[in-house]
Amino acid sequence: MRCRPPATCRRRSARSSCSGWPTRGAAPARRHFGRRAPPWTTRRAPRSRCSRAARPPPPRAGSSCARCNDTRPRGAAMIRLKRSVLNRLDPQSPTVDAVCATLQSAIELEHATIPVYLYALYSLDAHKNAAIAGIIQSVVIEEMLHMVLAANVLNALGGTPVVDTPDFIPRFPGPLPGDVDSELTVHLRPFSTEQLDLFLDIEEPEHPINYKTFRSAALPEGPVTIGQFYGTIIEALGNLPAGSFANPPRHQVGPDLMREAVIVTDLASAQEALRRIVEQGEGTSRSPLEGDGGGIAHYYRFMQIKKGKALIATPGVGPVDEQYAYGGAAVPFDDTGVFPAPADPLAANYPAGGVARFQCDRFNYSYTALLKSLHALLGGDGTGDRMKGAIGLMMSLKSQAKAMMAAIPNPAFHTGPSFEYLDAAPVERPRGTAARAG
Repeated sequence: MRCRPPATCRRRSARSSCSGWPTRGAAPARRHFGRRAPPWTTRRAPRSRCSRAARPPPPRAGSSCARCNDTRPRGAAMIRLKRSVLNRLDPQSPTVDAVCATLQSAIELEHATIPVYLYALYSLDAHKNAAIAGIIQSVVIEEMLHMVLAANVLNALGGTPVVDTPDFIPRFPGPLPGDVDSELTVHLRPFSTEQLDLFLDIEEPEHPINYKTFRSAALPEGPVTIGQFYGTIIEALGNLPAGSFANPPRHQVGPDLMREAVIVTDLASAQEALRRIVEQGEGTSRSPLEGDGGGIAHYYRFMQIKKGKALIATPGVGPVDEQYAYGGAAVPFDDTGVFPAPADPLAANYPAGGVARFQCDRFNYSYTALLKSLHALLGGDGTGDRMKGAIGLMMSLKSQAKAMMAAIPNPAFHTGPSFEYLDAAPVERPRGTAARAG
């Protein structure tokens, strides 16, 4: 049984994007708790399929979190999805089509943060802010993995992920996809402490999640957290008709191409793939780690930047779930090591015929080519050659974006990539017109 065509098989939000992911040659260089290679380089031992929940609920506005001593105001900007995103999915008696549509929404949601993180990453002078760049890059790599994990489950159910259309790309400023019901507005901006707070808001759920609480006929009332969103999909998978999963594997990206990717052939592997997404973003109820023996979850990685120190284990101090502290190596922020790139750039804002417009168009053309390559990779062409081609495009995007933000070739004019869909090759920039940067 296949999903409905893309026009009706999923909710479309005109937001979401991929582009310029860190490349094979750009290792995460995590300088905090542990060190991890990119997901396409090595395997990792399977995790147990134990249930878990998210972190303890955050404190009220103005108060301090016991675990991380975070004093950021809470409540206004937390990510919550509108209840309508799950209206089509009855977890007690789901259809394959409905699950496929919801998984497509999950792909869009996971994918949408990548341009935001990359824009901040590429604005950093890696010599002055190496630790921060390593942390952001490690999160981007796992966001790409999350998109692949959701796509593997969708493919196993007979669906087809769609990531290469203009309406899949996010528009900035704006909310994240999935009908986000919050005051959170996402921008493409250079790295700053304010942008870091946005990252923390993106990665932190408002309430702890326990999947067992969703084993009922009634779905949560009102807006739902991202954890509840995935919990509902996991429950629905368990109630699909027998034989819903393709076996042998169908269009799977496995750990031979991307480390920690889960090949989905049955219910257990499908649920494990989605639980891995939740663990890597939120940690578990007992520690800030990504499940048994995993690295630090995204929220706590970003908090290391805010606290200025790496998160380390402090065994024997307090309850088990508090045996961590921001007391490791320094994670300094040098604000002179950030290029003054524009916020929320658009190609149309750069004059046609100028160097800046050509650079932006060239980046967007490469970005669109990457989307098309990933669409093929996730759609059945999961070969080493296809992955190498995608990695080559990622490397090109990185070098292009770094040059734009560093004001090359005109040191007086910093530009930024706009992450827009462009399937026509840009007109080559005029020769000898470096002064016409704008």
